[in-house]
Amino acid sequence: MIKVVIIGGGNVAFHLTNQLLKSNVVSIVQVYNRSIEKINYLKSKTSITNNLNQLLKAEVYIIAVSDNSISEVSSNIKNPNSLVVHTSGSVSLKDLTNLSRKGVFYPIQTFSKEKKVNFSKIPICIEATNEKDTLLLEIIAKSISNYCIRINEEQRKNIHVAAVFVNNFVNHLYHIGNEICTKNNISFEILKPLIIETASKINTLTPFEAQTGPAIRNDTKTIEKHTVLLNKNQQEIYTLLTNSILQFHGKKL
Repeated sequence: MIKVVIIGGGNVAFHLTNQLLKSNVVSIVQVYNRSIEKINYLKSKTSITNNLNQLLKAEVYIIAVSDNSISEVSSNIKNPNSLVVHTSGSVSLKDLTNLSRKGVFYPIQTFSKEKKVNFSKIPICIEATNEKDTLLLEIIAKSISNYCIRINEEQRKNIHVAAVFVNNFVNHLYHIGNEICTKNNISFEILKPLIIETASKINTLTPFEAQTGPAIRNDTKTIEKHTVLLNKNQQEIYTLLTNSILQFHGKKL
């Protein structure tokens, strides 16, 4: 069994910890978090601590904290023979300041503690400074996911920014849609079948091929009617996205 310490108690750490506890190749020997209360639920399953100076020895330390804290946290890992990895999509390997081996274990998914995920379908991107460590991360990743991919730092950073577009920005648009519905006494539920169908279309079509709506039709009358209904902030977003669609599909307002 590969001895692992997980550092963090947020959304990523929560799901990763619970999944690795089921792994047949990993033994989680300890979980660290600044707030011990957030990881108290684990005390019957493994050792827990809120003191970085009391980290147990392990083969792999997985840092799943905010990007701004990765460098500081990694500097506290003193085991000279261990592999220290972070789970960030945008942080460089160079930002790991431990003196031992370094790597990345990046699951491409949106995590909320309240929502269960099927880890077997989550792509896990791995990166390390040598082949031996890459193989070690591959073993861990394949014990919980059917989709493990080796990537370099430049690829990972571009995957992360692409993920912001297709996940974070899209979810913000859901929020705007929900605001419009709420303001007009309409249930957001009415839009959920549309959301599901839009997402499922890209299983058989490219996003370019799947594009529909007034912008791609160059339907200026409908676009004008829509903008009248929106507040200033919504109008700016609507116009920006409309112009982007027009540009990509070779049309102009």
